[in-house]
Amino acid sequence: MNYHITRKEPFASSLRVPADKSISHRALILGSLAEGESRVENLLESRDVLATLEILKKLGKTIEKEGEAWIIKGRGWKEPEDVLNAENSGTTARLILGILSRLPFFSVITGDNSLRRRPMDRVIQPLTLMGGKFWARQDKYLPVAVKGNRLSPISYTLPIPSAQVKSSIILAALGIPKYSTIIEPLPSRDHTERMLKYMGGDIRREGSKIIVSGKAKLRSRYFCVPGDFSSAAFFIALSALIEGSSLTIKDVGLNPTRTGFLKVLEKMGAKIKISRKGETWEPRGDIEIEGSKLSPIALQREDIPGVIDEIPLIALLATQAEGESRIEGAEELRVKESDRIKTTVDNLRLMGADIQERPDGMIIKGPAALKGNRVKSNGDHRIAMMLSIAGSIAEGETIVEGTECVNISFPNFFNLLKDI
Repeated sequence: MNYHITRKEPFASSLRVPADKSISHRALILGSLAEGESRVENLLESRDVLATLEILKKLGKTIEKEGEAWIIKGRGWKEPEDVLNAENSGTTARLILGILSRLPFFSVITGDNSLRRRPMDRVIQPLTLMGGKFWARQDKYLPVAVKGNRLSPISYTLPIPSAQVKSSIILAALGIPKYSTIIEPLPSRDHTERMLKYMGGDIRREGSKIIVSGKAKLRSRYFCVPGDFSSAAFFIALSALIEGSSLTIKDVGLNPTRTGFLKVLEKMGAKIKISRKGETWEPRGDIEIEGSKLSPIALQREDIPGVIDEIPLIALLATQAEGESRIEGAEELRVKESDRIKTTVDNLRLMGADIQERPDGMIIKGPAALKGNRVKSNGDHRIAMMLSIAGSIAEGETIVEGTECVNISFPNFFNLLKDI
């Protein structure tokens, strides 16, 4: 499926984005681990999240929709009768592997063509050190067979910042009555830790250490999932790029481990106002942004974990900034749904950007007068959406090829973009 878009004029608008994908995954998974019935409202019903839901059902969980809410009954696990399919969702595969490693049965998990090219050894290695038993294609790729085992506690230093790896180890550690320690040299998103604490889990942070055990039983809870900041980022960028525009995004997640993009934009000169709402387990609120002239930015390795989803957007913003921008230490982007460094550089260059690919990032010189062209998503939902925003500021028509992948995370994206 292709999407055609032309340059947008300045606008004034407000909108709501879909529910947070990371939190939706975790609400289903942690609700399945709790005693009693958990209730989740505003769950993101995208392909990725529904893959998690279907896997949990195959593992014996009862998850049903009642009106606008999903009810999760946390009792009982069973050996699946068939292969579990994470489809395109790395979050699903890596977090579920943490649970499967400690369940007393055999299982196999796979994914689509894209996911089968993404490395799973980053969770298999620590889980194996805990006593998990895995058989993977080339020792690192899906499909992965798992034979659940009695696990031992671990002290493990994350070699790269990764909320998925960290969460997988935490979920495995919940089956051990002793303490495990995860050392996180650079912080990554902390939804799992916040939600576990809200559910009565035995988890705490001491500096760069996360200490967790399975001593405490998790209590069922009510979750109302906030809007997804990573989805909001595309419209935040659009408003920042078009001078004279103003946009309000309502009820979006404001977790500080997710909102580094706002700090980057402020450094680039964007005008941003945040109105926070009452906080229970996860901060949330409204974001207002106005279009303005932008300055260049330099991002280094320590900046990357807080903006990992938004780096293609930052590259686009940098094409309109006056001067040279540099993004370094972002080699993790090469093993996402696509090689996001290469796909970002290749596509923006087709549109007239002065952008160079580096092994761990990019160098961008601006401002560039982008021109519409035919560009490709490479099956990557974030690249497809970024290119649609690029087409909104380019002269002439832009055709984005392969936009069906957007349903993975943001099914209503193109409708919202059209409405604006």
